[in-house]
Amino acid sequence: MTPEIGQKWGAPYGPPEEWDLSIEDREIEGPYGTVPVRVYNPSKGSEGRPCLIWCHGGGWAFGDLDMAEAHEVSRGIAGRANAVVVSVDYRLCPVPQGFGPAVTGESTTTTEGVPAVHFPIPHTDVMAAYRWVREVSGQLGVDKDRIAIGGASAGANLAAGAALNLRDEGEAPSQVLLSYPVVHPELPQPSEELAGAIASTPSLFLFPPEVLTPLVTSYLGERDDVPAYAFPGTSDSLAGYPRTFIDNAEFDDLRSSGEAFADKLRAAGVHVEQVTTYGVIHGHLNNIGHGPAKASMDRMAKRLRDQV
Repeated sequence: MTPEIGQKWGAPYGPPEEWDLSIEDREIEGPYGTVPVRVYNPSKGSEGRPCLIWCHGGGWAFGDLDMAEAHEVSRGIAGRANAVVVSVDYRLCPVPQGFGPAVTGESTTTTEGVPAVHFPIPHTDVMAAYRWVREVSGQLGVDKDRIAIGGASAGANLAAGAALNLRDEGEAPSQVLLSYPVVHPELPQPSEELAGAIASTPSLFLFPPEVLTPLVTSYLGERDDVPAYAFPGTSDSLAGYPRTFIDNAEFDDLRSSGEAFADKLRAAGVHVEQVTTYGVIHGHLNNIGHGPAKASMDRMAKRLRDQV
């Protein structure tokens, strides 16, 4: 990155915000084994708090509970909303060739002979976290009727897909909070305004087909179909989907996916609110020292706290 690009597009990563929280790592059981979660609970407060199941991003192949988009966002929302936040360490898919020194997405087994992770494994990990919170809501001080689900980027994809599945099973979350989601396997055509924003964005920060397609392929695995639970933007049945808040980034080609999903939800009669955070690229919640990241956390916390 040149100094000019760094000055225009870079953002500070800290310092961390100060919140009075108890933080505990737990393990829960899902259909495919143990799922680590991290529980953020305000130290002061009352019973019947709202709760957010939160999923970090990373292209389904990267990320962990310690990255800023997981840990600092969970802390920030828990503190702002006086809410319990449960961050999910869902299983990661193989890293595609050329993305890093890891298992490629071309094989259905890892180098150790263990089956590789593809859909629906990360999806069911998130579902398991949601159901666990409902089961132990009394222990966590959570109001069962105020359990939301959300995430960022690929994590927003997992949250949106889980919400669709939970709707079908009669367990829909109270609301869905999505930050710069990717809910289509191929990006929809951008608007003229978005196309202009993309044209002014350094390619380093974009997701052209040669970047997005290998990640999608790794997530789906060796299958010809695209299940709606994997990419809910393809669903033809969104009626009854939970109320949804979508926060897109201005200089992000994935914004076309979030905008198209919002349009489709509205057409299905779903209460949806969509905002664009201006002046930022994809993944701005990782830049916790940046004003727009704090504003995005403020917006999510308000909706979680007030159920607006």
